[in-house]
Amino acid sequence: MRHPGAVTTDRPLRVGIFVFDDAEELDVVGPYEVLASWAQHSPLRPEVVTFSTDGAGVRLAKGLRVVPDLSAEDVGPLHVLVYPGGRGTRRLATDSEHLAWVRAMRARTPLMTSVCTGALVYAAAGLLAGRAVTTHWSAFDELAALDASTLPDHDARFVDDGDVVTSAGVSAGIDMALHLVARLESVEMARGVRRGIQYDPAPPV
Repeated sequence: MRHPGAVTTDRPLRVGIFVFDDAEELDVVGPYEVLASWAQHSPLRPEVVTFSTDGAGVRLAKGLRVVPDLSAEDVGPLHVLVYPGGRGTRRLATDSEHLAWVRAMRARTPLMTSVCTGALVYAAAGLLAGRAVTTHWSAFDELAALDASTLPDHDARFVDDGDVVTSAGVSAGIDMALHLVARLESVEMARGVRRGIQYDPAPPV
């Protein structure tokens, strides 16, 4: 049974994960692992792509280099945008050209999602005004400075506010991505993906 929040579309679902210099590694590869595993097993055959502003490779926050599939110009229509966090978001949150691109994506993308401090860029672009939202535990003051009208949830792993879904820091992006699978297809599929990637957090400390 499909989740009541599923995106309605007559085209195969396309999910784009935006990558950029100094994005946090797990913010990118955590959701990618979940969503790509879903794509391999789902009868919906969703497409999951990575893309950077110019299509060139990027260096993530701890040194991992990623070669994306596409550029922002070539990525085409998406049903879901995943925007990671990391140190690089501070630069992007002050880049007027980039914020204009984010607003343009908002206008044509049914579901906008962020991981960690990706929410700061969304706030700077005006996407989170009056919305329930979460981010990395250390970034709530920055979020409020960018948009004091946001309704922060300090405890949630992710917050689904309809056409915008935000997650808390780093590993919480995995939880959010599993929620997206449940929302876009079914809880049963999300449970299958979760089992397949053996995600069952039980911290040792």
